[in-house]
Amino acid sequence: MCLGIPGKIIEIYEANGLKMGKIDFGGVIKESCLAYVPEAQVGDYTIVHVGFALNIIDEEEAHKTLELLSEIGAIEEELGESQAPE
Repeated sequence: MCLGIPGKIIEIYEANGLKMGKIDFGGVIKESCLAYVPEAQVGDYTIVHVGFALNIIDEEEAHKTLELLSEIGAIEEELGESQAPE
């Protein structure tokens, strides 16, 4: 299964001409491409699917979604980690 997982952008940088970022998924940090969300800033929450940030969402919605995904065990499957959202 492939889900779009919400995460918080904690760092933005450029790599090979692409806008990239480090995204915090409740303690699991992954690198993602931010090219589809050029307006993204550090501190924003975004939905990430297969390594690409697709849109910006508000913090409350991100936390609700993370809680629901955690309840059904989907976060561990998608991120490959055993971490609960904060």
